[in-house]
Amino acid sequence: MYIALLADPIVQFCILVVVGTFISRFVLRHRRAGRLIGQIAFFISLTALLLYHGIVPYEPSSAQSQAQDTVQLRIFIGFAKIVWWINGAWVLIAFVRLFLIFERKPREARLLQDLVVGIIYLGAALSVVADVFSVPIGTLIATSGVFAIILGLALQNTLSDVFSGIALNLGRPYSVGDWVVLDNDVQGRVVETNWRATHLLSGTNDLVVIPNSALAKTRITNLSSPDESHGVTITVRVQPTTQPNVIVQVMRNVLISCNTIQKTPEPSVMIDAIDGQAVELQLYFRVRDISQTMAAKNEIYDLIYRHTKAGGLKLAGPPDAIMVPPEPQAESVTAAQHPGTAWRLLNNVPLFSSLTEDEKEHLASHMQRRTYPKDAIIVEQDSRLRALTIVRSGVVSVTRREAQRQIELTRLAPGDYFGEGGLLMGAVEVGTVQALTFVVTYEIGEACLAPLLHDRPSMADELGTIMSKRIEAERHLFRASDIMVNGAPIGSLTSRIRHLFQLQHD
Repeated sequence: MYIALLADPIVQFCILVVVGTFISRFVLRHRRAGRLIGQIAFFISLTALLLYHGIVPYEPSSAQSQAQDTVQLRIFIGFAKIVWWINGAWVLIAFVRLFLIFERKPREARLLQDLVVGIIYLGAALSVVADVFSVPIGTLIATSGVFAIILGLALQNTLSDVFSGIALNLGRPYSVGDWVVLDNDVQGRVVETNWRATHLLSGTNDLVVIPNSALAKTRITNLSSPDESHGVTITVRVQPTTQPNVIVQVMRNVLISCNTIQKTPEPSVMIDAIDGQAVELQLYFRVRDISQTMAAKNEIYDLIYRHTKAGGLKLAGPPDAIMVPPEPQAESVTAAQHPGTAWRLLNNVPLFSSLTEDEKEHLASHMQRRTYPKDAIIVEQDSRLRALTIVRSGVVSVTRREAQRQIELTRLAPGDYFGEGGLLMGAVEVGTVQALTFVVTYEIGEACLAPLLHDRPSMADELGTIMSKRIEAERHLFRASDIMVNGAPIGSLTSRIRHLFQLQHD
């Protein structure tokens, strides 16, 4: 009795469906690859079972066989065919999703995925109608043509967005994460693309939703393609007080000393125009991605000011502008009283901002001027400098050697300084200091600073505080172990200065 029951095709079909559902939904619930293999195995088993009992799921039943079959058997055959077609559609959809996983861009291929899945479901539904219910597909499509025309006219704008989205997705002029600029100056980073619209996140953190039909008709500039780097151009106008090639060299030093722009491809300078009022130059450089543009411009403008001032150049106003002579300021009056280059450099160093005018004058009078040719090594890594060195002109590179690697920590421009760790705390240099161009420096020696610290011991506290702030600001340049100065934490900088210069505590 049980053997005869188990031989019944309906019973076998039900057992196979129950077992397949249990394994797929519970045993392999959290295993994508396992579920796909289970679905394929179930589909193959179901196909073999139906064919074994003479049921061809992909062909309509003949009228003769339907007349011979009972009502119960005809219902079972129809239901079995529906299950077979649905599982066949699920297997194909699983392969589509597997392709998207290998593609590793599931969000960008969402439109294509939905389109393919929709076609698979539509094909399965039409096959069920033709093979199970024996309805002619051609007649059904012809009958629904009028309805399709009416629906298409009603959804004309929506369908335009849908098909434009499909075209954009297939052409891939942009991807999720790219920064794009449109003809109407709308720009932003692509955060989502769907059937109807593309979502952009603007620089002001606003969400801009653009219909796909409008996006397909406009010109799109992808700033993230072919790579993430972005080109920037800055216009500079300099008064023609010297030869243009000298001005070009100063602007090249500006680009060489900038830390936020890319060194490859090499930035360039071009003279765009020249007249009696100014030499106009174009500075071309690239940044790692568009988000670095603002920081790079800020640094470039700062370096333009410092290099032109160090080179004795003056910036010019805009074309056809009427220049009004500036009124003398207190700073200019003070500078006139101390015309020396050494004093002007010292006055721009934050480390000595707490000094009085007489103390600055004392240091300035004892500063030593030195020059270095291009590529000269100013100081080697791990050696101690007994003088603070201020860059007067040129560009200096600080590189650190770790095992087999050579890492550039930073580049220094006019007004920057190095060696304060060795002068104030006896620390060694964290990297090799090398001249990238012809460099002029001024040095403040230990013997020059010691009398000031002995006359005013509280200066050690002020210098220790300023040093702590600078080390904290440059923490990102070094590893955690390099934040220690010869094994001492930052909080002990003041005591190290006092100990080095043999000062008594207040």
